[in-house]
Amino acid sequence: MNLCEVLVRQAVARPDAPAIVEGAPGRERTTTFAGLAVASARIAAALAAAGLGPGEAALVFVPMGAKLYAVILALLRIGATAMMVDPSAGPRHIGRCCARARPRAFVAVPKAHLLRLAVPEIRAVPRKFTTHGWIPGAARLDPGAGAREAPIAPVAVDAPALITFTSGSTGEPKAVVRSHGFLVEQHRVLARTLEDRPGERDLATLPVFLLANLASGITSVIAHADLRRPGRIDPVPVIEQIARQRVERMAASPAFLERLVERCEAEGGVLDGLKRVYVGGAPVFPGFVRRAQAVLPHGELVAVYGSTEAEPIAHVGAREIADDDYAAMLAGRGLLAGAPVAEIEARVIANRWGTPIGPLTRAAFDAERLAPGTPGEIVVSGPHVVRGYLDGRGDAETKFEVDGVRWHRTGDLGYFDARGRLWLLGRCAGLVNDARGTLYPFAVECSALGVAGVRRAALAAGVGWRLLLVEPMPNGPVPDPEALRHRLAWAELDRVVLVEAIPMDPRHNAKVDYAALERVVRRLPEPVA
Repeated sequence: MNLCEVLVRQAVARPDAPAIVEGAPGRERTTTFAGLAVASARIAAALAAAGLGPGEAALVFVPMGAKLYAVILALLRIGATAMMVDPSAGPRHIGRCCARARPRAFVAVPKAHLLRLAVPEIRAVPRKFTTHGWIPGAARLDPGAGAREAPIAPVAVDAPALITFTSGSTGEPKAVVRSHGFLVEQHRVLARTLEDRPGERDLATLPVFLLANLASGITSVIAHADLRRPGRIDPVPVIEQIARQRVERMAASPAFLERLVERCEAEGGVLDGLKRVYVGGAPVFPGFVRRAQAVLPHGELVAVYGSTEAEPIAHVGAREIADDDYAAMLAGRGLLAGAPVAEIEARVIANRWGTPIGPLTRAAFDAERLAPGTPGEIVVSGPHVVRGYLDGRGDAETKFEVDGVRWHRTGDLGYFDARGRLWLLGRCAGLVNDARGTLYPFAVECSALGVAGVRRAALAAGVGWRLLLVEPMPNGPVPDPEALRHRLAWAELDRVVLVEAIPMDPRHNAKVDYAALERVVRRLPEPVA
């Protein structure tokens, strides 16, 4: 099935309903489901007429909005593949991604065509299109009324639909290929997990979730903010937008939501109309869960655990987290992620990160399963888990098979409790294993974040010493490093260091950038014995 068929059904069922609302307050533009379907069909015809065919990839640089989804749907309609790269990663990263996926077309807004000057791999792409205006060497992709509309091309379930790339912050970026069949399955899981209801209004901040909204008949109100830097957005227009557009739910990164929460706390306000808020893409620590829930008087915060390759894996609602759970997180038991979603099979096995796992029989795999309460490596399988990377590069490190069934190694550490809930302990690569024993990143960081004045915390290790970096809350009490080290005596930290800012990932602004963190640690003097 071509994913475009699922999306077009909504255009038939609710043609005049708003699909996407975007723009500044008072100047909003609304695109209906029928309007989006027609625009995408016309763009598809123009792309096909220019020679782009099934199985070929097109690199897309268009901001989140109706035009972006018209282009994506057009590519899917003709059986081509949409290739998305995070522009904040820089020209070198973009060039490497192009070298990997070899796009045959470049579709971009006029400003993004400047990348042709900085990225030779984009200059080498044979077909170039601009969404509007005139750009040398690029065809204008803006067909008007009366233009031909392309039919939906039949595709195999495993035909590639979307290619994205991991950030590469902890290594070489991998090209993640989502097939039409995979995206249909992911939509089904997200629709159930997020309790999708046609006609609802959702504040859209994450591109993949907006695609799922279109498939569910949900109106996506695109947040009026610079979504490239979620941790730096101006919260005022977004909060006003939520009220004015009668938004009922949203999905966002912790960094984006934190900006709204901080504003509410400072002004004594609340996010009154929101009924459900899903937050993920990065760890959602207990202190923030409580703060965010406090500004949702008529709604509930749900923390979602997943990854680029498997979204979602597990989730937990703020109201499901008992006082005992909060106490356990603050005491160093890790971060509660909740029960795995019904569609996924999750296991915890002995941590062998960095070593490939060979094909296993089911009996051998069952023997690998660790008992509840025993930490290990989290692995998952299911219909909405990406089977592999482009050209298989990265599969040996992150995939393995059990009686022919593909499993994905998340790279995360954790354990199951006696109730079948998953607890996270941090990245396998961040594990501290020294003469004093094993120390898990989230165990220390969760505990540190329970101290007044701590905004962020990151565990690191030197050669034979343990270090905790702490970023203080802005305009809050400054934590005492020695008092904090005392409180975390069980972690046997050699040093607690206050820093102005812990480096975070550029995409979500909410996950520690470990490569940058390592550079910070290298500049610090070793602790005095």
